[in-house]
Amino acid sequence: MPGFDFLTAYWSQSELATNAVIILNLLGALALGLLVGYERSYHGRAAGMRTYGLVCMASAALTVIGGYPAHWFGGHVSQYLVSSDPTRIVQGIVTGIGFLGAGVIMREGFNISGLTTAASIWASSVIGVMVGVGFYMGAMGLALLCAFSMIYLTKLEAWLPSRHAIAITMRFKEGYRPQEQALRQMALQRGYEIAGGSMMIASDRNMQEWRFVAIALSKHSGSPMSVLCAELADFEGIQSFQMTHARN
Repeated sequence: MPGFDFLTAYWSQSELATNAVIILNLLGALALGLLVGYERSYHGRAAGMRTYGLVCMASAALTVIGGYPAHWFGGHVSQYLVSSDPTRIVQGIVTGIGFLGAGVIMREGFNISGLTTAASIWASSVIGVMVGVGFYMGAMGLALLCAFSMIYLTKLEAWLPSRHAIAITMRFKEGYRPQEQALRQMALQRGYEIAGGSMMIASDRNMQEWRFVAIALSKHSGSPMSVLCAELADFEGIQSFQMTHARN
């Protein structure tokens, strides 16, 4: 039947072979994205393995499907492409979804959250594009890889060597003048180093406020936050302080 033949064209041998090539490209992009993301995750940055993996994989999906226009819509594209350019529709979709994803990114001090959620929203739009142009198997592969990344990569990140970071804000008593070198030495004694470029100093009514990020020297070094809080509470020069896990 003509209608049945039209549907089976989406699962023809040539279409399946093209989808297999797409999935291989997705696996390669995911692996390379995870490699770059691990370096960021190791140093306690907000955009880690999951974010980099999702973005790299979704970008590869958009690029690779552009290389097989003859296989779009089950191969029934010749007449459509004469009067329209579907790539312009794809560009509009991914640009618009980018603004939507930016709305879920939140920043509070040195802590940034929502990057993986934003990346997954953008990757979901790419899955929709692939379904729309008829690469069904490739879309299912991308969806499974995205779900795998978001579910299991957290466990992988926890198993791999990494360095956790703590954002610290200290407000000193009136007239007290802290010394940066002494502060850095104290951090080293407790298994941390102050991240370069993270120091921020403010002064109000002769009282100084220091903000910085302390990064553990290794995965198993660094005093727990509860211990650091107890020590800071007993420090005579500090009027108040705040401490939180940092992903910067």
